[in-house]
Amino acid sequence: MKLKQRVVVLCAVLFLLGLAKVFLLDGGEGSAASRRDLRDFRKMEASLALAKEARLTHTLQSPWEVAAQWVGPREVFPDETPELAAVLNALATARVERADVGYKGTQLKALLVLDGGQKVVFKPKRYARDYVVEGEPYAGYDRHNAEIAAFHLDRILGFRRAPLVVGRFMNLRTEIKPVATDQLLSTFLMHGQFHPVILLLCLQNGYLQKHRHPWGRTYREGKLARWEYDESYCEAVKKMPPYDAGPRLLDVIDTAIFDYLIGNADRHHYESFQDDGGASMLILLDNAKSFGNPALDERSILAPLYQCCMVRVSTWNRLNLLKGGVLSSAMRQATAHDPVFPVLTGPHLTALDRRLNGVLATVRQCMETQGADNTLIEDRMNLPHP
Repeated sequence: MKLKQRVVVLCAVLFLLGLAKVFLLDGGEGSAASRRDLRDFRKMEASLALAKEARLTHTLQSPWEVAAQWVGPREVFPDETPELAAVLNALATARVERADVGYKGTQLKALLVLDGGQKVVFKPKRYARDYVVEGEPYAGYDRHNAEIAAFHLDRILGFRRAPLVVGRFMNLRTEIKPVATDQLLSTFLMHGQFHPVILLLCLQNGYLQKHRHPWGRTYREGKLARWEYDESYCEAVKKMPPYDAGPRLLDVIDTAIFDYLIGNADRHHYESFQDDGGASMLILLDNAKSFGNPALDERSILAPLYQCCMVRVSTWNRLNLLKGGVLSSAMRQATAHDPVFPVLTGPHLTALDRRLNGVLATVRQCMETQGADNTLIEDRMNLPHP
């Protein structure tokens, strides 16, 4: 065979291998990564529906002790958590022993201590479920149902980096007022029933460290952040710790996908565990500025994805398995147990499927411009539990 013919054949083989990788990672089942991710997806589907009024029956530990043991450097809870329904039910029903003002921030919240000593964050209902928040993508008050939906989307995507959340009907006058501090009593109007959201965050694995998000907004009219005008901004980020090594940059990109799906344009900071050297997860805290306007798809939220043009293979595979209406169906099933179900209205569920298509199209565009090998990154960093 002549040299020219050999070159042509070699190019054809390389081209077909590239197409095969894209095919296998685009909903196919042929590669080892795809088969593994498909097994993980089926496991998630099987555990998605949660029983109502579940109780712990096989352990003498409290729900809080069980949940605390789940927390590791790379996950808030593991992929197999048969006790999850019981822990969420405990959040929704445990007696409130103490109520105080919440941590600093611009939104109304309270810090509760439940029976057994577990601290949780309480966020009250501010909007009707079908209220549409107009204006900037980060406008409006916190949405209590957004925290619930975000937690279950985190389960569906397989990230498992969001704190446990459940809706709860609570009478402020009879459940909160008798155990509230004077400072809280001066802040809240103690009458009627609300649909608060209770968040559980186990800190036994270490305290949290706050980081400025590299793709944060300025929130100042007429002043753009660098990423909003510099298309090569990601190259600068890659030279800064902790984004120059380890999983953090890929975590930021996962988070951008997560935020785009829920419509959260307000992640100006993020948290990780302290002294982690960049190895621990980006914890998906404070998701309440989500699901405000189902008609608004704020593409700038995806800037880390389309500027860096890289994404985990496992994330790409999971997204492909959720297309075609699977995502919205999974969200309905995952939230069916919650005391405030339905958590999302039809337009918001439709928006999830539509935005997912936008994410997939963005990744495909990256693969077309720089190749699948440079876009799809194999990164399955799982640090052992302490």
